[in-house]
Amino acid sequence: MVVGLGNPGRRYEGTRHNVGFAVVDALAAAWGTSLEERKFAAQWGEALVQGRRILCIKPTPYMNRSGEAVESMLHYFKILPRHMLVVHDDLDMPLGRLKIVRQGGAGGHRGVASIMERVGDSGFPRLKLGIGRPRHGEPVEVFVLSEPYEDERDRFERMVTLGAEAARAVVVQGVDAAMNLYNHRGVAGIMPLRVEKGE
Repeated sequence: MVVGLGNPGRRYEGTRHNVGFAVVDALAAAWGTSLEERKFAAQWGEALVQGRRILCIKPTPYMNRSGEAVESMLHYFKILPRHMLVVHDDLDMPLGRLKIVRQGGAGGHRGVASIMERVGDSGFPRLKLGIGRPRHGEPVEVFVLSEPYEDERDRFERMVTLGAEAARAVVVQGVDAAMNLYNHRGVAGIMPLRVEKGE
């Protein structure tokens, strides 16, 4: 189960806080999966990846209530939290940097905190995508809900591509292998997202 975090609606499309949504959109497109809102408070779809059933999910409540849909879907599909990858933005990493972690605290991220609270477990992997810090003294709340600066847009888009590649590696190769491949890479090392025959 791959969960991308973000806020619903056109107002938030393309913003830094919605980079998790963007990665799941890229994965779904690569796997030929359409994301629709049905049964749960999420846009989601299923893909068959090397013989494994993978759910791609974008919770549709606002960020600080992401855990509601995640909890419901884990329970319904009988998926353990450790078999879920959560994709989200990270203020404490420079733009373009990726980091996969096995578990840990929420680090101030309200979406991750909501999932931990509802699921009652912090032992799930995350894919963190660096968005950097405000340059011009704007409040963090404004910064994360804004689109990247003009000179950052290309790097941001390439980070989404790399994020989708890293998420796929977690699914196909496992967390440890994906960490070795992507935790020391930034957008300069991007390769196209490959979809192997049979996916």
